[in-house]
Amino acid sequence: MFDKTAYTTRREKLKTLLQDGIVLLPGNVDVPMNYKSNTYRFRQDSNFLYFFGLDQQGLAGVIDLDNDSETIFGDDVSLDDIIWMGPQPTLKSRAEQVGVTQTQPFSKLSEVLSEARSKGRKIHFLPPYRSENMLLLEDLLGIKPAVQKDEASIELIKAIVKLRSVKEPEEILEIEKAMEVAYLMHTTAMKMARPGVFEHEIAGVVEGIAISANGMLSFPLILSVNGETLHNHAHNNKLEAGRLLLMDGGAETSMHYATDHTRTMPVSGRFTDDQKDIYEIVLKAQIEAISAIRPGKTFKSIHMLAAEVIACGLKNLGIMKGDVKSAVEQGAHALFMPHGLGHMMGLDVHDMEDLGEDHVGYDEEVQRSDLFGTAFLRLGRKLQQGFVLTVEPGIYFIPALFEKWQQEGKFKEFINYEKVKQYIGFGGIRIEDDILVTDGGYRVLGKPIPKTVADVEAAMGER
Repeated sequence: MFDKTAYTTRREKLKTLLQDGIVLLPGNVDVPMNYKSNTYRFRQDSNFLYFFGLDQQGLAGVIDLDNDSETIFGDDVSLDDIIWMGPQPTLKSRAEQVGVTQTQPFSKLSEVLSEARSKGRKIHFLPPYRSENMLLLEDLLGIKPAVQKDEASIELIKAIVKLRSVKEPEEILEIEKAMEVAYLMHTTAMKMARPGVFEHEIAGVVEGIAISANGMLSFPLILSVNGETLHNHAHNNKLEAGRLLLMDGGAETSMHYATDHTRTMPVSGRFTDDQKDIYEIVLKAQIEAISAIRPGKTFKSIHMLAAEVIACGLKNLGIMKGDVKSAVEQGAHALFMPHGLGHMMGLDVHDMEDLGEDHVGYDEEVQRSDLFGTAFLRLGRKLQQGFVLTVEPGIYFIPALFEKWQQEGKFKEFINYEKVKQYIGFGGIRIEDDILVTDGGYRVLGKPIPKTVADVEAAMGER
């Protein structure tokens, strides 16, 4: 964890952004895989981590805004626990590490909240994303899980988004630690990718790299020769010559700060001419989008810039036609890039997404589009110094989407369907890096993972 002043400062800042009441931040608990004592790997709630720093199960943090007090609720381990787990620090000693002097048994949390509710005090809580905490909130506050999202505190959500969006220097250093692991993950995949290898062989080694660095994957690994399927977590295919392999994967440190990179590589070791043509368009879109990043510029405008670069490149290949700006404004490019350009990143790989994408990525000034493709852009608002975000353009040839649009005669003035048909079976290409918004522009975080055609082919030759 960070020095305790990091957590005390964060809690003090939160207090200045809220008026009154009690802030309730439950941590997470173990979740069974198939029976109670056989659990999935524990992952603490990111908001609890941000303000209270403790990476253990069964805790809750309470900030009493009216009385200016902070308490961590939890239980010390029993003798039975010690037999299975060994001696553990007391709750009081752990709380002191993050600057909290008051602790109480977890059973007292219900009593404290009941008293507050009886006095009509406001209790701020966040929308829960795990069923265990939904049931806990129902017990503590009497609010049914079906309506908890609607009852969550908008003031608390907005306050946390304001604080967590701008990364502190120590957070950026932690993210860059994860970048070293990400570099090894992706370059190892490039060296392993060859005809006859199964996807799961590469996936296993890549996840092992993340674990061996005392961390974990920041999300389930996306690794597939079917790159036109945007999120694919099955790894059953055998790599074949002439195919592309897309890997979208990130590392998470022991403190749970994340990376998110995507690389696309030719299984044969060298791109075909068609693959190279599409790859160069995606790379150009990514480089131009990154170059446009600076404080005060909306990320939505950068997304549209990348879309125009992609549409222009596809027009040069005869796949699209007509006026590029009009095509993008109307959404014709979304046949080939049906997703947003990027998202915030930090303690979560999609940072703070549990609080609601619109709260994190949009505001009163920049609203989410309802246009197919652009509607999936997670981040649209003005960039600020200290934001960490991804830039991830792509081009995909998705058979089902192609067939639907062709049957509907959609955007015939912008799309050459006969030419597109030649690329069905091509797969998909995307390239992603993680960017820090600086006072004067941007900085690409981490050791550069090969991404030019020449560099990818060279990396694949080292096998």
